[in-house]
Amino acid sequence: MTQSPLNLLRSRRFLPLFTTQFLGAANDNVFKNALIMLILYRIAEEAAMSGQLLVTAAGGIFILPFFLFSALAGQLADKFEKSRLIRIIKFFEIVFMAMATAGLFLENAYYLLAVLFLMGTQSAFFGPLKYGILPDHLRENELLAGNAMIEAGTFLAILLGTIVGGLAILMDNGAAIISAILLMLAVLGFGASYFIPRAKAAAAGLRINPNIFSETWRIVRHAASLREVFPSILGISWFWLVGATFLTQFPNFAKIELGANEQVVTLFLTVFAVGIGVGSVLCNKMLKGEISAKHVPLGALGMTLFTVDLYFAGGGVTPSPALIGAVEFLAHPVNWAVNWRIVADLALIAVCGGVYTVPLYAILQNRSEASHRSRNIAANNILNALFMVTAAVATAIMLARDFSVSDVFLTIAVLNAAVAVYIRKLIPKGRRR
Repeated sequence: MTQSPLNLLRSRRFLPLFTTQFLGAANDNVFKNALIMLILYRIAEEAAMSGQLLVTAAGGIFILPFFLFSALAGQLADKFEKSRLIRIIKFFEIVFMAMATAGLFLENAYYLLAVLFLMGTQSAFFGPLKYGILPDHLRENELLAGNAMIEAGTFLAILLGTIVGGLAILMDNGAAIISAILLMLAVLGFGASYFIPRAKAAAAGLRINPNIFSETWRIVRHAASLREVFPSILGISWFWLVGATFLTQFPNFAKIELGANEQVVTLFLTVFAVGIGVGSVLCNKMLKGEISAKHVPLGALGMTLFTVDLYFAGGGVTPSPALIGAVEFLAHPVNWAVNWRIVADLALIAVCGGVYTVPLYAILQNRSEASHRSRNIAANNILNALFMVTAAVATAIMLARDFSVSDVFLTIAVLNAAVAVYIRKLIPKGRRR
């Protein structure tokens, strides 16, 4: 019987975890985007530093802890009781956010980047816990619905955090407003974590390997040996490569190719986040709770088709001389039909992305041995980070060689078609017997 994702929100087995992760993801993005706006509009100009360089560094600094600490995080999540570890991590989030408030008032870029590194570290330790604990509290026919809600909640939190952090920091008393939001979200997340049910330690006898480099290699190599798990990891990492490319290029796409301002960027972010949520929930309905990859190639194919259409739609826009807002964009006297087509393409790409990625997370959890599940999730986080960095470097190279943003999207679409074939060949269908 299919478990409705919304029904899970009424259960103590799921709601506290969902709330904890939602508040944490929102906090990460409020701080990260407040920092980016602060760097671009105040700190860099006043200190005569390169804003673009500092923003690029910020992205790398947040991802770096996933390379450095995911292996240790996976070991700890397998060895110890997970709900207690989550509470410890959420306590440190309060500490780091208190440090962030001081940095926002000081407007010291290097201090704030150090805090961003600590937030990335906290996220790296939380990842194996939030996905690893789901199979402990959810039945097999609920696992797909649980992942759908986690995925939808994550993208909604990214959206809200991006908007709130970017807008509030530049207001009068912006530092005070953001500081209050950061501390409030951290305290609420810590409180919510106390309601997460206990989960038995999966591998209590595990000996922790403190060498993060050798252990990183070991857990990735172990994951690569698992016939059903590793293709799912690669598929998830590819999704984050595609998603990161779209999210980071929305500002350039809107401004340079469509002649639109930051309101349209927010519109695109909103459409994308809602689309992921709709696709995630739709996936659970399509599969009726079955943990299966049978619709994953369909999701990948849809992402390719609608990205190709986005490429052709973007080429049909005549940018306005002055940047236009969201209302003007949707009601443009010349381009309105094409602009609505672009919005529809972005929505459908995101819906297909939800259909594509949710089953892969469920397969990763369900096909992993309980004693090694969190370490497999840690391996997934490492590869996610690697793929996102690769996307950033490849995109920078393409743009430097005079590719347009639409050309970048088309390249992603072509590569994504190959991924659809790869996923179909390597991920078994149906339930584990």
